[in-house]
Amino acid sequence: MREVVDIQLPVTMVGSYPRPLWYKHQLHGQDIQHAFKLEEHAQAYEDATAACIRDQEEAGLDIVADGQMYFDDYGGSIGSFVWYWYERLPGFYHNKMLNPIAMSGQTDATEFDVLNNWGGTVTNGKIERGPGRLAELYTIARRLTDKPLKVSVGAGPVNLGFHVYYDRPDSYYKNQRDLAYDLVPVFNAEMKELVAAGADFIQLEDLGAWLPLMTGDDRDFEWIVDVINQTIEGVDAKIGWHFCLGTAYGNPTRAFGGMIDKVLQPLYDTHIEQFVLDFALRDMQDVEVLVGLPDDKEVAAGVIDVRTLAIESDEEVAERMRSVLEVVSPERVYFTTDCGMRVLPRLVAKEKLKSLVRGAQIVRAEVPSRPSRESATV
Repeated sequence: MREVVDIQLPVTMVGSYPRPLWYKHQLHGQDIQHAFKLEEHAQAYEDATAACIRDQEEAGLDIVADGQMYFDDYGGSIGSFVWYWYERLPGFYHNKMLNPIAMSGQTDATEFDVLNNWGGTVTNGKIERGPGRLAELYTIARRLTDKPLKVSVGAGPVNLGFHVYYDRPDSYYKNQRDLAYDLVPVFNAEMKELVAAGADFIQLEDLGAWLPLMTGDDRDFEWIVDVINQTIEGVDAKIGWHFCLGTAYGNPTRAFGGMIDKVLQPLYDTHIEQFVLDFALRDMQDVEVLVGLPDDKEVAAGVIDVRTLAIESDEEVAERMRSVLEVVSPERVYFTTDCGMRVLPRLVAKEKLKSLVRGAQIVRAEVPSRPSRESATV
């Protein structure tokens, strides 16, 4: 497994971060090459990204992220997770419709409102590449820090199919599987361009891991694994896969809670190196699922609950970390936030990151140290 930082039990965050209150610019579906022609927007974007990275550096993270300041202020607080792609890829209808899951009659009243707040779309043609420009966004962030920089890529090819109508007369794609496979080349190309720009740690964001729970058909695991493997094929970087428990203004997807043991093992056949998993919001109840983690996989364990405003104490975080180390050896463990932090007030987000770092310092002192990369090669 690839190392991106020479430290035991590295700490990082998942990806998104609160926008500075002064950063009001929205892309509204524009190609950044068009939007950033406006100098004010270009400067503000870079300054907002710099502020996000500076918060992480000051908190003490070992690996930073760009905070995804290119996500607009859409429904669900993180709706741009899917809309960034719906708006830019030919083949998707770019405007917000009612959500197909909500309209299926299979949700309760709360989920109905939350999902419609996210919205939905339909396909009107074959999916083609559009101006995702992740490599250009990475280049902006890369020049703002000397720290190792992780790039979050998503929502991925399976995940994007969740909010799409397949049964309308005008639906080009009639099922989620066909759509996912046609999205694979889009994300594979974006990731290869990231590597060419210098990225060495990429985190795929795709909640498609949960799809078999939604369909009730375990046979779906086979094609999901194939889609993920094709998506990362030939991408010469450390690859993590984050599939969170959902978050919309801090609300998880209820159906996924306590179900990680139902989905993780079939996903061991993917070629990713690292599973990035939410544990803190369920008080670490699910860490036992890591007992069977294969030797060629590692975990970035979520020990900061981003779905609450409460700032964890250092010892509370350390205790969560200890529970992970009871089942996975330290050389295969990273620690992270449960999910993106965009929904939080910036002060709360930064203080949570500080608690994450201080908790790791406590636990590192309790774990036998490993040789440094330099001493190991002497």
